[in-house]
Amino acid sequence: MQKKGKFIWAKVLQEAYQHGEEEETLAPHVLVNAQGKPIGRLQDGDYIIFYNLRGEREVEICQSLLDKNFPHFRTERLNLNLVTMIPYHPSLPAKVAFPRPDEIRSTLSETLSKYGLRQLKISESEKAIHVGYFFNGKILPPFPGEERIVIPTPKDVPYLDQKPEMNAAGVAQATIDKLAAGQFDFILANFANIDVIGHFENEKAIKKAIETVDYFLGQCLRAAKEAKVITLITADHGTVEKWLFPDGSIDTGHTDSPVPFILVDYDEKRKSLWTLRKGGELADVAPTVLELFQIPQPEIMTGRSLLEKPSPLKTKERVLLVILDGWGYRKEVAGNLIAQTRTTVMDTLMANYPLSILKASGEAVGLPEGTVGNSEAGHMHIGAGRRILSDRLLIDQAIANGSFGENEAFLWAMRGAKRENKNLHLLGIVSFFSSHGAVNHLLSLLKLAKRESLKKVYLHALLGRRGEHKQSGAQYLELIEREMGTLGLGQIVSVIGRYWALDREENWDRVEKAYRLLVYGEGKPVLLNEVGKFGEDHFYLGDEQADF
Repeated sequence: MQKKGKFIWAKVLQEAYQHGEEEETLAPHVLVNAQGKPIGRLQDGDYIIFYNLRGEREVEICQSLLDKNFPHFRTERLNLNLVTMIPYHPSLPAKVAFPRPDEIRSTLSETLSKYGLRQLKISESEKAIHVGYFFNGKILPPFPGEERIVIPTPKDVPYLDQKPEMNAAGVAQATIDKLAAGQFDFILANFANIDVIGHFENEKAIKKAIETVDYFLGQCLRAAKEAKVITLITADHGTVEKWLFPDGSIDTGHTDSPVPFILVDYDEKRKSLWTLRKGGELADVAPTVLELFQIPQPEIMTGRSLLEKPSPLKTKERVLLVILDGWGYRKEVAGNLIAQTRTTVMDTLMANYPLSILKASGEAVGLPEGTVGNSEAGHMHIGAGRRILSDRLLIDQAIANGSFGENEAFLWAMRGAKRENKNLHLLGIVSFFSSHGAVNHLLSLLKLAKRESLKKVYLHALLGRRGEHKQSGAQYLELIEREMGTLGLGQIVSVIGRYWALDREENWDRVEKAYRLLVYGEGKPVLLNEVGKFGEDHFYLGDEQADF
């Protein structure tokens, strides 16, 4: 079996760290044999299980693999058999292991549409999927009377921490213009900066992002006052208000912090009439909006309005909802980049206007207890007005009750690969904390492949340090290698940063890099010396690297 201290990919990652590489943008690495030939490439007729969750970042790489007329770069005509963990997109010809048990209906957007109100969603392209698809209950098309404005996120820098202001100015200007125009009853505006830049280990850029959001929030509030529009301000989850782990190292992921909820009335005379109850959660936002519009709350919407007293509004009003993506609430200043940054607008609002603090993580947003929040769950719960069990929690329950091992889609792929003598490829994030997937799902798939007596099982690992300790990717890959050694099954044959594989804004140059790794084996070669037969023993890093 595998020799102690000879874990292939753990050592590869350690060497990459020494050369300044990080998980998120890790260059493609590929396993090669003694002749320099890549091992475990996707071949005609192979089966793939893409075990990632969420789906919005997984669509583009799937399209490149499956679409016979893919237009964005040259691809091979491979007849691949794909299983996705959850539905990624209705156009993908894939079997789905965990289809949604029911549609998320009677959301805020659908209810506003039902009552004839016009609504508008404004965001940068980086968050368009969240204010549309997720906010609307994972329903793609807009409802009648709903429009969307997508402001392009800048692409003139390789990494967005080099432009922390992103296109907040564009979001603000569109919001200001539409407030003045007066044709929409409800406007949702999302400022993405804090969440996006918060995933970089760049304190200066993060503080610039915070200042940018605070400034443009102020601009929108002035426009709302002039247009006589009531404004609600909240966030979908926390990030940089808890920027340090307890040991002092930097945490670039989401947090379990609550988020602020503020009500701003343009009519100062009414300000004392508004009071907000304490102890709310994100699912309470939609019922609050409906109460402002004096629209009955759907029975299925089990959240509770945050208004402690009946609304003092006597006539129909318009409402602006501003989502400060990633703006968590935490009183402590240590490790709190929001508290350490000048935020004149938010400080004034929190001190002088009705404020409630909302739960935005764990069970309050349908996630396992103690789990940090994320943009998908946050927007979905703001829009749904009720708790929605996450895909991750449903899959964890399937593992616990044993139904995971009888999943029809998994068995179709594994038994098909065995019957046809094809390869089984497992593709996905390798992480304990990512909202895109969980390592226990991967481990469960490996155990199922062992039970089904498969021989050729290849893992294509995606890495991304969000919510992880620095250089944790090596530990996770070692964990997988250990489990493969215990099972006597499987190889990690490629590793790449999620930055390249999980795009959602048609950065096709990034997607192509991931595609060429999977199909052609293009990447930094990792030369291995064979210890034993495939499926019985594993491989260790050779004494020499291939010279390419």
